[in-house]
Amino acid sequence: MRPMKTEVVKIGKRYTVVIPKSFREKLGVKEGQLTELTLEKGKLILVPKTSDPFKRLSELIGEIKYDEKTEKKAEKWLLGRI
Repeated sequence: MRPMKTEVVKIGKRYTVVIPKSFREKLGVKEGQLTELTLEKGKLILVPKTSDPFKRLSELIGEIKYDEKTEKKAEKWLLGRI
């Protein structure tokens, strides 16, 4: 099993915790984003919530251009995988 990346952070005023930049970038979280916080066996688990999964997918892979040429290219690629 791969070890989890760990960083030590300080609890600030009003019990705030800053998520390290490398974690934020990897998770794709943004300021003001809703998250789910769970207390499980003495550990805090933070799960980012995506309000619009299609928007998040678009942010990750970019705008998808769909036309006949793209469809034929995808079909050719898929047939090559069979």
